[in-house]
Amino acid sequence: MKTARMRPSIVISAVVAALVGFGGTLALIVSAAQAAGASPAEISSGVLGICLAVAATTAVLSVRYRLPIITAWTTPGAALIGASHGLTPGTLVGALLLAGVLILITATVRPLGALVQRLPVPIAAAMLAGVLFRFVTSVFTAAGAKPLLVLPLIALFLVARRLSAFGAVLIVLAAGVAYAFLLGEVKPLPDSLPLPQIVVIWPVFELQALIGVGVPLYLVTMASQNLPGFAVLRVSNYEPPTAAILAVTGFASVITAPLGALTSNLAAITASICTGPDTHPDPSKRWLAGPFYALSYILLAIGGASMVALIAAMPAELIATVAGLALIGSLVNAFGAMGDAALRFPAVITLTVTASGMSLLGIGSAFWGLVAGIVALGAEHIRRPAA
Repeated sequence: MKTARMRPSIVISAVVAALVGFGGTLALIVSAAQAAGASPAEISSGVLGICLAVAATTAVLSVRYRLPIITAWTTPGAALIGASHGLTPGTLVGALLLAGVLILITATVRPLGALVQRLPVPIAAAMLAGVLFRFVTSVFTAAGAKPLLVLPLIALFLVARRLSAFGAVLIVLAAGVAYAFLLGEVKPLPDSLPLPQIVVIWPVFELQALIGVGVPLYLVTMASQNLPGFAVLRVSNYEPPTAAILAVTGFASVITAPLGALTSNLAAITASICTGPDTHPDPSKRWLAGPFYALSYILLAIGGASMVALIAAMPAELIATVAGLALIGSLVNAFGAMGDAALRFPAVITLTVTASGMSLLGIGSAFWGLVAGIVALGAEHIRRPAA
């Protein structure tokens, strides 16, 4: 019996997907952790945790089900955390734990999963757009502060997108780091390469953080990562084991949250790199990309601390630029999902409240944006009295 030869395209697709997912959002992760007051050691621990979570969940799910099930961390969730105010590492961990537990409950309680899927897409998309909007506009704030550094990177991004929509941010990150060194904008680097380290952060369950960050984090992870991730698999003619995926990623999220790691979820954009015919012409062989993707993340976990130290030494304007450019695609998709004319008014209400950054009762704007949108949606359905 002949053994099928391993196609190089399987390995290449897996490595490219891992590099795009990691490199394209690393600056955003650092920015979000810094917004929560995390120390360099805690940021390094969080990156180590999410890399190991992605590696473990992808390996378990892809091998168990023989499907190209690719996992990642919640990029919109990182934006949500970065846009929140008043977080500490402890309250952030409490919010991450809540999001992970809610994902686990969704895997086991079908009515909750059905309820999440019934949340109007334009409302969820508008909440996400409100969170992302501030990150994307920060690119141009940074351009005003340091035009010599930022404007060439924006131009490079526009050109690079024509070559590779997936790799454009990675190209900008690499070029931006080199350019910052050239301009002398880099802070002093450590004398030796930092090693990966684990820092356990004790959770603090503060009601405002749980409601204002934990609940919206769960919702954007489900609506903007898991549900589109299921769609990517179905478009490629795979039937994803939804309950198992949610259970495994939810469990991983709970386990790694005390390390400061973001919530784990099904990948959407990077998953498409590994689910198409370019990976393997035989759909039944594409699952082999999963183990190589997992291995790539183990290697990234080893070098993650050095990458975090490098990013942290970069000027704040560079981090804001790379993070904002990484989210433009997600913002475009969020605006596109708001196109239902019947739901456009409540969606705009959700967007404006979320983007305002308002805080009421110590709870952030993402939660109040969602509440305002649902209230506006209910008001739209109240029948007008007969004339």
